[in-house]
Amino acid sequence: MAKPPQKPARPEIDRELIHELAKLLDETGLTEIEIDHEGRRVRVARAPKTAALVAAAAPMPAAAAVRAATPFDPAKHPGAVTSPMVGVAYGSPEPGAKPYVEVGTRIKVGDTLLIIEAMKTMNQIPAPRAGTVIQILFEDGQPVEFGEPLMIIE
Repeated sequence: MAKPPQKPARPEIDRELIHELAKLLDETGLTEIEIDHEGRRVRVARAPKTAALVAAAAPMPAAAAVRAATPFDPAKHPGAVTSPMVGVAYGSPEPGAKPYVEVGTRIKVGDTLLIIEAMKTMNQIPAPRAGTVIQILFEDGQPVEFGEPLMIIE
């Protein structure tokens, strides 16, 4: 007689481990944790509490509530100025000199924003648009990658 096909064994859920991980999320303020335990991968995640607090603090339009709930990604900002090359970013023409721009500086198209040293060559990075510098995202002398957001102009 042929045996009926057996269902694959369903993995046991380690509820104690899940409770410990959830407790760890509360204690640390993390929103997600993933571990590999005894050959099994366990992931516990929850929505950040700050979004609920922000939404409860004052009524907001739906779009504003979504923006408040998601972390800010400077690369997606329409006024982001990204690095055109790999190198080292400098905010002024030489050490100790006044920086090209600071937060609040009004600029015109073509104004020098910073320089990037690449292969011992100092490359001036011009402003792609006119506006006001609202955020500078690099430290003086910091290595930067191609496409990395450097500042935001509105």
